[in-house]
Amino acid sequence: MKMWKHDHFQEAAGVPGVLLRLLVACTIAGWGFERAAGITFGVNYGKIADNLPAPSQVVGLLQSISITKSKLYDVDPVVLKTFSNTGISFIVGTYNNDLLSLTNPELATSWVQTNIVAHLPGTDITGIVVGNEIFSATDTNLMAQVLPAMKNVYAALKNLNLHRQIFVSTAHSFSILSSSFPPSKGAFNPAIATLYIQPILEFLDETGAPFLINVYPFFAYKDNPTNVSLAYVLFQTTTGVLDENTELHYYNMFDAQMDSVYSAISALGYTNITLLVSETGWPSLGDVDEPGATIANAQTYHANLVKHVTSKKGTPLRPDITPEVYLFALFNEDQKPGPTSERNYGLFHPDGSKVYEFSFSQSSQAYLNSAPHGFTMGILYFMCVFLAILTSLSGIL
Repeated sequence: MKMWKHDHFQEAAGVPGVLLRLLVACTIAGWGFERAAGITFGVNYGKIADNLPAPSQVVGLLQSISITKSKLYDVDPVVLKTFSNTGISFIVGTYNNDLLSLTNPELATSWVQTNIVAHLPGTDITGIVVGNEIFSATDTNLMAQVLPAMKNVYAALKNLNLHRQIFVSTAHSFSILSSSFPPSKGAFNPAIATLYIQPILEFLDETGAPFLINVYPFFAYKDNPTNVSLAYVLFQTTTGVLDENTELHYYNMFDAQMDSVYSAISALGYTNITLLVSETGWPSLGDVDEPGATIANAQTYHANLVKHVTSKKGTPLRPDITPEVYLFALFNEDQKPGPTSERNYGLFHPDGSKVYEFSFSQSSQAYLNSAPHGFTMGILYFMCVFLAILTSLSGIL
């Protein structure tokens, strides 16, 4: 998530102010067209398996589904080198057992040099996730290491003037909330809220980094299929749920969970922090005590999630914010521990065949063809063409 600041427009190099403004608008428009198809969705590239294709094959696989963003759980040098100059960006991660060493500023600087700087600028690294789901566990020593490690990694990036292009955050399980219903009553577990989460929110607020949350409506359905509607968790038409505190209506659990996190963050005094969905998905296979884990439901969740997010309607509480979402996961990973579902979240089998039919193409079309965006961008396009003709004739460029 790159932070952009708008400076005052000035006439420069003989270009009149009006034309300069239009030039900048055209540049932004070009950036928007280039990123439209990939700005909303990415895919988690997990590797807990013994039968996955080589990274060079994964490049082609991601390109074949028009994905330009991916997320790693490590800083695998082979993967990062292989993806150099491919047009695919990465959020990378640290191992949880790296946190202690990263609390040392010198070791954090060395880590950044070895694992980040060494791959720039060829490989586009946009974020660093310092620890994964630390605060849903019970290791308080590890919890205490997260923020110092984040600060040291950020300081190392800042010393290299990379802090504006690479964010630093940490990823959270949804279970760090002690309350999530109604969404307006979302609250963090009191045991971690003030001691750990609030200082992290302060850091994110200061640096402009997103709050990373793993959102799995599947878990809510699996744990209580009698009272949780399958249609509600799959984005299908339902009567929805009313939050009587806000009078906001929720027609899917994804939005409700997102807004409960926003509410929890706001309750601690922060209103400008954006959520990034670091994981969400639906398993295509599960154990007998994992209802709903089917290929049909996985396909439905994926298709409706893409349709919903690319509608650019945000959530009921934050309709102006379209979240960046990373699907879990690229492959079925046969070495993952836990129930059968853990090994069956993949979009692809290890041989490169799809687990079910899916597409991300809706994301670009929904954005580019939407009104008023499509209308506005069309006008801007013709203005840019006019500018190109005008400037070529006048010789001002």
